[in-house]
Amino acid sequence: MDASHKADLIRPWIDPDERVTVDFQNERGLNGEVIECDGQTVTVLLETAFPHYRQHVTLPLSMISIGEDNGHYTRNPDKPLRYERLRLVVHEDRPQAV
Repeated sequence: MDASHKADLIRPWIDPDERVTVDFQNERGLNGEVIECDGQTVTVLLETAFPHYRQHVTLPLSMISIGEDNGHYTRNPDKPLRYERLRLVVHEDRPQAV
């Protein structure tokens, strides 16, 4: 899958009311929010163990695979309910948070 196709699949998930699942090689099942996606990168805010603190991560589209997470559903009450959400699989370890 090329970068433009990945970007087309990610862009509908740019919504502060929706979450995506992010899997790194060393951590799986993280909740994240997609805040930006251009033709080369995707920027995600990852939830952390600290309340009200999120890790800001920008990833090249070349290092991710895209799938569906059937274990979660969408949250935005203004849109139709979907019984799956976007899964981003990153082919590297999670960057360390400051």
